[in-house]
Amino acid sequence: MERKTFQTHLRRAAAGILGRVPEQLKREIYVLAFSIWRIDADNRRPCVDIGYNTESQYEEAMRRDPDPWEARWNYAFWILEGFDKLGNVPQDPVGGPLYEEEARNLGIWYDGEFDLGRMLEDDELRAKSRLLELHFHDAVVDLSRHLHASGTIERIFGRPLPVVVFDMDCPGREEEATKAANPAELIEEFLA
Repeated sequence: MERKTFQTHLRRAAAGILGRVPEQLKREIYVLAFSIWRIDADNRRPCVDIGYNTESQYEEAMRRDPDPWEARWNYAFWILEGFDKLGNVPQDPVGGPLYEEEARNLGIWYDGEFDLGRMLEDDELRAKSRLLELHFHDAVVDLSRHLHASGTIERIFGRPLPVVVFDMDCPGREEEATKAANPAELIEEFLA
């Protein structure tokens, strides 16, 4: 049996979350959204919402913004709430300890309360925080690539779907992350 790591946990839990999407919605979903968040801006407490957007939401967005690309691909117009979270958050009691163990093993974890002043003054702490941020981003991109390569997305939804990866605290990074997370043909419209 494979040892449970943070990555194996993400893969199994995300497949379970996607598998629970109601059947009537599966036909309407055109994109999956992996939204990265942090509790109180602390890179030790990251999570990813495993969400999606629907054709109905797109049509509603078109009534507010007639630019078809913006309405379809700008996550500001998407469904952003009500999704399951995975990571080092209370909603994921298995993922939190696995994430912390992994970060400790990599030597990028630090203890103590989050303190922005301390962070700004301590170069080592700031470097570890940045490495934690990058590490979680990589884990989310890897999750998407795995869900594509294993056929999980296609099996659950009956077709391949693009996964847009975005981080509200790192605007502008979504294009690079989304390119890395998907086969090129799935994101041609997103990149147009």
